[in-house]
Amino acid sequence: AMRHLPYFCRGEVVKGFGRGSKELGIPTANFSEQVVESFPSDIPTGIYYGWACVGNGDVHKMVLSIGWNPFYKNIKKSVETHIIHTFKEDFYGEILSIVITGYIRPEKNFDSLDALISAIQEDIEEAKRQLDLPEHLKLKEDNFFHLPEGKIVKNH
Repeated sequence: AMRHLPYFCRGEVVKGFGRGSKELGIPTANFSEQVVESFPSDIPTGIYYGWACVGNGDVHKMVLSIGWNPFYKNIKKSVETHIIHTFKEDFYGEILSIVITGYIRPEKNFDSLDALISAIQEDIEEAKRQLDLPEHLKLKEDNFFHLPEGKIVKNH
């Protein structure tokens, strides 16, 4: 997984399955199929961490899932970003810029929703720890996060 990292990606946030917030209490931002298809085909599925920025807003820590979400038996591969920050409102249609800096674990199935939620909470804690390390922290300041003027959709 590491040879593709850091991986820089930007795309519009689209409506996903609507499960993150409702079932899991862990909202995720989904990329469109085009953006998902632009990922390297050999990037392993699993859970990653890195930095995320909505529009020209602040850069926040994030956890990202790449894969088929075995618990939900998805047919299409998805890339779902959970930004470790509380937003006041949805940001569908905004531009999400992410830098994936590290890999946490492979994708796996869970016996229950509770097991899935607790694994995600552990992933979030792991991401927070890793992103405090200097080699990851420096990417938070990357110029990639500064969108050229005119690309700002709304202010958050």
